[in-house]
Amino acid sequence: MTSVWNGGAILNSVCLSIGGAYSIIGGERGTKIAGGGAEWAMDKLDYTVKDYEKFPEMFNPVMFDADAWVSMAKNAGMKYIVLTSKHHEGFGLWDSKVSDYDVMDTAPFKRDIVKELSEACKKQGIKFCLYYSIVDWHHPQAQGNLYPNYNIAQHDDPSVVNPKFPEYFKNYMKPQVKELLSNYGDIGVVWFDGDWISDYTTEMGKELYSFIRDIQPNTIVNNRVDKGRTGMDGMNNKPGQFAGDFGTPEQEIPDTGIDSDWEACMTMNGSWGYKPSDNNWKSSEDLIEKLVDIVSKGGNFLLNIGPDGFGRFPAESIRRLNAMGEWTKINGEAVYGASASPFEKPKWGTLY
Repeated sequence: MTSVWNGGAILNSVCLSIGGAYSIIGGERGTKIAGGGAEWAMDKLDYTVKDYEKFPEMFNPVMFDADAWVSMAKNAGMKYIVLTSKHHEGFGLWDSKVSDYDVMDTAPFKRDIVKELSEACKKQGIKFCLYYSIVDWHHPQAQGNLYPNYNIAQHDDPSVVNPKFPEYFKNYMKPQVKELLSNYGDIGVVWFDGDWISDYTTEMGKELYSFIRDIQPNTIVNNRVDKGRTGMDGMNNKPGQFAGDFGTPEQEIPDTGIDSDWEACMTMNGSWGYKPSDNNWKSSEDLIEKLVDIVSKGGNFLLNIGPDGFGRFPAESIRRLNAMGEWTKINGEAVYGASASPFEKPKWGTLY
């Protein structure tokens, strides 16, 4: 199988968490600031579906430049890009024929972001990958009809189930995934999220995994396509019983190496979506140390950038990208094509 792991190579990568509404909101509603990630604004700031719809109607990232985005990622040493095509809010960044709740039909922007970024990646030799949320807080057959009373405590509550979710899965979600896999060239990875909701079943996960394989046999699919991961450690506790090609530790690094493929996803501050109030930035040195730690344990590093509502990378993100680029230009042979170290982490000091 051809993959972004490239036969065992460890590749630095970037996740671009640009969303419709949440990049405009910035995690704030009046004096209230959303706890955690700004991409959860619809949930954390108690928006109803109706109230939230005004934000995609304002989405106009006029400074979005796909070539510049890819160039910055490439200069930082990144080898693949994962774009958020649709987050939990349900707003799509491509020209979907399945729904008009997308960047071409609802927003004034009227440009297919998935198309432009996929073409820029191809031109610059970067693998193009897509994030897609199983959760949809807007669609009435998913979680949309539960607002404003649905909250994070109910995610795994078996009593909070939409009986029409199988229809959403069959008639909305799968057709949208097919669009993304059919209209934008080779997709290196499909990165699912939202596997934790009660409506979604392991049978759906296996069906979706096979569905993707039929369309693009060489596409890698993360383990969140199924229900096997155990919390934020992101790994399947029963290998072989669940679909998915790699584990997804989130905001953490395993203590030891893992025998299967895995990728640690992490933010530069505390939010995936753009959140100007969050100034808790990890230092460049810390991010580089995390990269080395992940590589030494056999993993990939998926580092997030949350562009603002105008389509710009935050200045603090750019500074960290530049620092990582300078480091990888000198030390790249230590991480590209490397595999897990056979040695335990040594104690601090000099080794002889």
